[in-house]
Amino acid sequence: MNMRVTSDGQIALPEALLTRLGIRTGDTLKATVVFEDGGQRIVLTPEQPQEKYELKIITDPATGWPVLSGGKGAPVLTSEMVAELLVDFP
Repeated sequence: MNMRVTSDGQIALPEALLTRLGIRTGDTLKATVVFEDGGQRIVLTPEQPQEKYELKIITDPATGWPVLSGGKGAPVLTSEMVAELLVDFP
C-alpha cells in the first residue's frame, strides 16, 4: 500500500489497514526510525492496549450462512477491505 505525505507532513493510513490492525480514531501511535542494512524505515506501533474481542461463529440472519462475529464494537471488515489487503499478497 502506498501513501502520500501532505504539505503539512501528514499521512493517511488506508481504512483497510486500520481495520486489520484494530487502530481507531484517537488511538496514539509511537513512531520509531529503524536503521538496518544501510537503509531506514519508520515503524508505527499503537500505544494503547488493543481491545480483545470474543470471536464466535453465528448464523447470519439475512443469508442463514455461518459467519465469524467479534461481537459489539468489533471492527467491520468488508469484502473490499479484504481485497485491498490481499492486493500485494503473493
